[in-house]
Amino acid sequence: MKTIKTLAVLALSVALFSGCVADKKAIITINNQPITQTEFQKAFDAVTKNSMVAQLGMDLKKDPNSFIYLMLKDRVVNELIVKNLLDQDIAKKKIKVTAEDVDSELRTIIDQVGSKEKFNEVLKQNGISANQFKHELEEEVKIKKLVEELKVVNVSDKDAEKYYKANIAKFKHPERVKASHILIAANKDEIKDIIAAKAENKNLTPAELDEKVKAELAVRYDKAKKILEEAKKDPTQFAKLAKDNSEDPISAKNGGDLGFFTKEQMVDEFSKAAFAQKPSTISEIVVTPFGYHIIMVTDRQEAGVESFDKVKADIKNFLVNQERVNVLQKHVDKLKNEATIIFNDPSYDPEVIQKQIKEKAAQNPAIDPAKKSAKD
Repeated sequence: MKTIKTLAVLALSVALFSGCVADKKAIITINNQPITQTEFQKAFDAVTKNSMVAQLGMDLKKDPNSFIYLMLKDRVVNELIVKNLLDQDIAKKKIKVTAEDVDSELRTIIDQVGSKEKFNEVLKQNGISANQFKHELEEEVKIKKLVEELKVVNVSDKDAEKYYKANIAKFKHPERVKASHILIAANKDEIKDIIAAKAENKNLTPAELDEKVKAELAVRYDKAKKILEEAKKDPTQFAKLAKDNSEDPISAKNGGDLGFFTKEQMVDEFSKAAFAQKPSTISEIVVTPFGYHIIMVTDRQEAGVESFDKVKADIKNFLVNQERVNVLQKHVDKLKNEATIIFNDPSYDPEVIQKQIKEKAAQNPAIDPAKKSAKD
């Protein structure tokens, strides 16, 4: 079981909005502390950059009255208000975070990921620099210290076991195998595109192009065959062979290790071969749309239920974080009720934004199910 809510969630996205440059125009004032247009725009850009909006290539700035823009605006404004309130409270309570606090939290995260190499790979995949992550982690640690000051959250083994029994279905798993692999990339279409793109091949006939593709596939198959011979000669060198030769960049760094997986998590050809193998055995060359694989199965688990002892720590972490989220939410509600919040620019008032969102939804049957039903 994986922890569903981490402190990053608990922080209510506070880290996103740290370090914003101030300007003189306050769109919102909270206890005499301004939230500026510049802060809003920086936060809004950060949210859209990491959302589906960016992946779809949408430019929301063209229509600041669109439904999606208003939805994101509502989210950003609320998160900026929460950040401002929490920053004020943290300063009032004189909560400090040292470099050692941050380093300690970072070490814990790296241990959970598995290694510093895996951690750096995760950062790279998400487009986050180490410095940026460390800065955001500092904000997260501040929130954690605030919550700890509000309430010491403890979860007993008995609490964890009660959750385990009440949610036993969450801990069931199908048959799984653990395997490592070496991939020699050989996608026919990709190879054809690469060959055709070369200047010297621009006049090739389709038949000639196909011949060149077959020749390249043969070269790659021969490479896989030679690696397979080396692997079978000395299976203890499989991890080294994967690091040196595999063209799966993520698993290659870990000696080809893919961890445990179910049949549904891999393409059919790969799953069929892996689940037919016994532990400590190496497959023949397995052909998939990705290329030529050499698979070494290292472990196997029959379908069953994870034991309580195995998942106890994860359950306790989940329950602790869940309670911390509740504590923080109640505290944020209290801070909002006690604060003097002035919307200098009424268009940033969440009530105004919510009203605009409802109006937009009412205009579009695809968004408003009630209207769609009435129309039908």
